[in-house]
Amino acid sequence: MTEALGNDQAADTTTFAIPSLANLRDIGGHPSSFGGVVRTGVVYRSTDLSRITETDLDTLAALRIATVFDLRTTAEQELRPDKLPARARHVALDVLADRHKGSIAAALPDIVADPALAAQAFGDGRAAEYLRGSYRDFVTLPSAAASYRVLAENLARGDVPALVHCTAGKDRTGWAAASLLMFAGADQDTVFDDYLRTNDMLLPTFETMFARFAEQGGDPEILIPILGVRREYLETAIDEALTRYGTIDGYFASGLGLNDEQLQALRDRLVAPAGSAN
Repeated sequence: MTEALGNDQAADTTTFAIPSLANLRDIGGHPSSFGGVVRTGVVYRSTDLSRITETDLDTLAALRIATVFDLRTTAEQELRPDKLPARARHVALDVLADRHKGSIAAALPDIVADPALAAQAFGDGRAAEYLRGSYRDFVTLPSAAASYRVLAENLARGDVPALVHCTAGKDRTGWAAASLLMFAGADQDTVFDDYLRTNDMLLPTFETMFARFAEQGGDPEILIPILGVRREYLETAIDEALTRYGTIDGYFASGLGLNDEQLQALRDRLVAPAGSAN
C-alpha cells in the first residue's frame, strides 16, 4: 500500500500486474485537502472482467474485492458477462440507460474492424464530439445520476473494497473515479493525472488492433480519440457538474441526492486523516 504523504509530496497510485485485466489501479494514495490522504484499498478501477484468466482472477481475489460495480449497458453486460473474484457481489449500474442513441462500446469491435466504417463513425472530429456528449450525459442523464448515486451510497455504507469498471474502464469509470477523487479532496493535477494514465495503461493493449487496422488501409490515428482519453472529455463533465451544482459537494448532494449523513460517511470512507493508519 502507498504510505501517507504530506500535502507537498506526490503520491504514485498503486498499480497491479494482472495481464488480462487492463487499466487496473487503486485510486487512493493521493494527498487530500481535508488532511491526510485518499485511502488506498477502498476503490479500484479497471476494464471489464469478462476476459480475465482464472490465474489472474485469483490474483484479483487477493485484493479482497467485496463489490464489483459494473457501469456498462445491459447489452454490454449480456455480451461479455463479468467473471467475479471469490465472494464479490456484482452490482449492475447502466449509466447510459436513458441515452436514446445508446453506447457505442458494444458496437466498437465491429466498427474498428472496418476502416471505412470507422472513418464514417469517428472521422472529422466525430469521435471527440461523441465523447464530449457522453461526458455531459454522465452528469445530466437520470440513469447516470441513479447509477452514480448507488455507487456512492454503497461506498458510504462500507461495501468495500470496491472495483468500478465499464468496458474499457476509461469514460464511465473515468468520471466515477474523478468525481470521487475531487470529493475526497484530491487536487486538480491529481485528478487529471489519474484520468490520463489510461492512455499509458490501455492504449498499448491495442497495438495489434492498430496494426491490423493499418494493414487494411485505415489510419490508426482516427481510433485514438475513441479508444483513449483526452483532458477535454473530463473537463466537459466537470464543467457540467459545476455549472449545474456549483461545487463537487453540490453534485453529490443535489445531483446524486446524498444526504448530509451519507456525504460525511462517504468522505470518511475515502479520506484517511493525517497520522492515521491508511
